Amino acid sequence: MLTPISVVIITFNEERNIERCIESVKSVADEIIVIDSFSTDRTKEICENLQVRFVSHPWEGYSGSKNKGNSLAKYDWILSLDADEALSETLIQSIQEWKQNSINKPAKFNRLTNYCGKWVKNGGWYPDAKIRLFDRSNTCWEGGIHEILKFNVEKEIFHLKGDCLHYSYYTIEQHYNQTEKFTSIQSKELFELGKKSPLYKLIFSPVIKFIRDYFFKMGFLDGKVGFTIARISAYATFLKYKKIRILSKLKG
Repeated sequence: MLTPISVVIITFNEERNIERCIESVKSVADEIIVIDSFSTDRTKEICENLQVRFVSHPWEGYSGSKNKGNSLAKYDWILSLDADEALSETLIQSIQEWKQNSINKPAKFNRLTNYCGKWVKNGGWYPDAKIRLFDRSNTCWEGGIHEILKFNVEKEIFHLKGDCLHYSYYTIEQHYNQTEKFTSIQSKELFELGKKSPLYKLIFSPVIKFIRDYFFKMGFLDGKVGFTIARISAYATFLKYKKIRILSKLKG
């Protein structure tokens, strides 16, 4: 007996990505649910044309919105994807085999990122394995920006062959805008947890971040794109600590 899977996708203004994501999961999904935070573009129209279950729901953060989608699913086994992701042919075959063999173990798979038209395989961006196939009765998403799947009881994780294709940024400007947004959220969370930002961290942490990603994690092998990614990642580290310092001064 095949193990049924509910695919859960969260969206907000994803008209550029959502059709590719949905089309890639059709052969493995027994149900597709899109949890949308009131998009103002063509996301809803595209989803309805593709005949998926479309639910408009207020944004609850990444974890909250994903948990909401999981709670509305028909089946316990969830395949969780972001709208800017899609399954490779090899990964589709692996999930089909997982279903046919009733493996019934939570599964992870590698994520390969496309940055401004180039596939990035270094700098710490690959293999970037993520647990995305799981039993909702034993799990819950937690955390802010980089949500983590928490298990009520530890389980053996099955590794599926193939890549999840992540279409991250189409322009460098988009990367900078996302960096501003994410560092604001992250710095607030860290500040509320009591994280400090001494001057030496503000100065040296971005440099260490760049050296680690570009040299030790071989980001240079991705050429100009690798340099750009390492530079913006270092800038994000600087922004994070800068914003923590600002919050500390406002409170003080």
